[in-house]
Order: sequence, then structure tokens, then C-alpha cells
Amino acid sequence: MSRIGKHPVPVPAGVTVQVTGQTVTAKGKLGQLSLNLIDEIEAKLEDGKITVLPRTETVRARQNWATARTNVANLVTGVDKGFTRNLEITGVGYKAAVAGSELVLNLGFSHDIRYPIPAGITMKCEKPTSISISGADKQQVGQIAAEIRGYRPPEPYKGKGVKYDNETIIRKEGKKK
Repeated sequence: MSRIGKHPVPVPAGVTVQVTGQTVTAKGKLGQLSLNLIDEIEAKLEDGKITVLPRTETVRARQNWATARTNVANLVTGVDKGFTRNLEITGVGYKAAVAGSELVLNLGFSHDIRYPIPAGITMKCEKPTSISISGADKQQVGQIAAEIRGYRPPEPYKGKGVKYDNETIIRKEGKKK
């Protein structure tokens, strides 16, 4: 039995959830998100809680039960509180700035990297070496953070590059004389 899937998802005040067939739609102060569930999973809205259950006892239904419940929980949390990913930039001359609807990255290449900020996402650069990415969709926030990190991933010798704020870079020893 799924330990995660059997717990209902509470709906906080200020969030309206609608379950229509296989579609779960949540609307809150940060916007509106929807999720399509697979046919083997069903969702019910009862007493301010969303219950996710498998329709059949197939292997696919059991495998996707907890995943569907977690995706519904992320949907509700996203429209209520939102999600944030923080990136840190390390390296001499490496910096970032938000210019209009673009993130401008200077990462040691011969040109600046201009990353367009998608709708529904907010980016802040409190310092030139830190980037904060916020939004309602957890998957989109994580994907954007991964794409920005992918321009210059941290290298193991000096630790230069773009890394997550909670990431630990395992350092290697340099060449010996």
C-alpha cells in the first residue's frame, strides 16, 4: 500500500479546487494550474480535502498513485505559496542581472547570455552573484533553474560556475609538481 498516496491533500483557505473527470484545477492568489491524471487514478474533493485513489489494482495504478497525489499537492501549494529556487554564481567576473523581461548572464564567454523570462515566473538578482527564481509551477521553476545552471555548471577544481544554493561541490585536488 502506498504510504504517501493514502494521505489526503488539504486545501488551504483562499484556494479553490475543482475536480472534473481526470482534470484537477486549482486557483489561488498566484494563478491557476491544472493537472490531467491518468485513467487508472481518480481524485475526489470532499470536506476541503482531495483524496487520490487508484481505480484498479493494476501495477501501473499502484506505481502512479503516490506520484499523482504528490503532483496534486504541488498544484495546491503552488497556487497558494509558490515555489522558489535560488542559484549562486561563483567566479571572477561572473554575474547576473535582470534587464526588462530577460535575465542577462555574464559567465566568462565572449558574449552575454540572454535568457527570456517566461510568463508566470519572476526572477530577482539581489546581488550580482545570486539569482532567485519564483513561480507557481514547481516543475517549471526547477526546469528553468536547471537550464540556467546548464550554461556553466560548477567545475570541481575551483568551484567556478552556477550552482544551486544548497548544492555542495565535491572538490578535487589540482595537479602536483
